[in-house]
Amino acid sequence: MAAKAKATEGVVETIKTVFWALVIAGVFRTLFYQPFWIPSGSMKDTLLIGDFLFVNKMAYGYSAYSCPFSACPISGRLFGSEPERGDVVVFRHPANGADFIKRLIGLPGDTVQVKDGVLWLNGQPVPQEDAGTFEEIKQPQGSQGNMPQCANDPVGQGGTCIKERRIETLPNGVRHDVLNIRNGAADNTPIFTVPEGHYFFMGDNRDNSQDSRFALPNGVGFLPAEYLIGRADRIMFSSAGRSLFYFWTWRSDRFFKAVE
Repeated sequence: MAAKAKATEGVVETIKTVFWALVIAGVFRTLFYQPFWIPSGSMKDTLLIGDFLFVNKMAYGYSAYSCPFSACPISGRLFGSEPERGDVVVFRHPANGADFIKRLIGLPGDTVQVKDGVLWLNGQPVPQEDAGTFEEIKQPQGSQGNMPQCANDPVGQGGTCIKERRIETLPNGVRHDVLNIRNGAADNTPIFTVPEGHYFFMGDNRDNSQDSRFALPNGVGFLPAEYLIGRADRIMFSSAGRSLFYFWTWRSDRFFKAVE
């Protein structure tokens, strides 16, 4: 009987340990940092498919979308602070409920336009300087097997996929790469005026990003502040393969790399 009681006590202690571990993990994920895998190429070459990062959820405060399954009983934002232009932000997509990651371009009250592939903010062109090319192998990438788009298409699988790269300098001094694949419809847009309490986002891979240049439900449109989840500060780990267990595809040069 003593052995049976001891075994029962051991099972109970194990259940309690697992329970409290899950509670602590849930609190950590809700209040501090949320893990995020990069699933698509819309932020190349700042972020690559297979980059793994932690999202700083303290950066902008908390909303209902700070909790898993949007379960936080919060209206608006709690302890909110304003994001800065140029931040790389994870947010909840208002239409499909997925978590997206893009760069914050337009603040409330800004006018945003793209003309001939050049970003204009508040009536002024944002400076760009040539930075050569971004090259990668044309092959399926990540767990979804996405095939990269290339400025030099048609490119056969296994060939070198090339995109034009420029450095863009935002009005507050934030410098970041942007890529160009082709001259498309999104390279010339109407003037967008960002409403109060909303933000305008774009991907760095400008010709392969469904962002605020496109209306809901396929694009992002003007994003209300309550959908912000947090800021991407640093890449912790990166894998070029279909799984993180493919250790021969790890990109060790991207481990602990700051997101700029």
